[in-house]
Amino acid sequence: MHLSAPTVLILASGRGERFVASGGNGSKLQALLGHKTVLQHTLDAVRASALPWYLEDSGQSGMGDSIAAAVRATSEASGWLILPGDLPLIQSDTLRRVAAALHEHDVVVPTYRGQRGHPVGFSARCAAALCQLSGERGAASIVRQFAAFELTVHDVGCVSDIDTVDDLRKAEGLLRST
Repeated sequence: MHLSAPTVLILASGRGERFVASGGNGSKLQALLGHKTVLQHTLDAVRASALPWYLEDSGQSGMGDSIAAAVRATSEASGWLILPGDLPLIQSDTLRRVAAALHEHDVVVPTYRGQRGHPVGFSARCAAALCQLSGERGAASIVRQFAAFELTVHDVGCVSDIDTVDDLRKAEGLLRST
């Protein structure tokens, strides 16, 4: 991958309260999906993309805090792809396409059948704003501020996050059908 490739920030600090409330045991990222954990599926796709990556699992209290901590830890990056760790069906090609689109746009949001998904890509111009994020809110305000480019993808994995036990069952069905 080109030296100026953005870094994929895999966010894995969340508490997963909805998963437990829905009947799940422990961390949704450690739940088994097939023979691997949810997080391992996500990591495998990131590795297959050949993009640089960073795992943010330091226990930050909110999405904004996690994003800011990860951007500060990778401050030399040319940009970032924000990828929650609970997207086990994400395709490595989607990661590469979002990364490539960052050469033309400051913010890139993949869409699947009109639904916005992840990873959301941010150019280095967004660094200061990303570093100022805090609390539960993610980077939606930055996506609006920079008028995000919507990149159409054919990857249900970009919108298939695991928040509940039912989401995990749906992902198992999707995994079997691929």
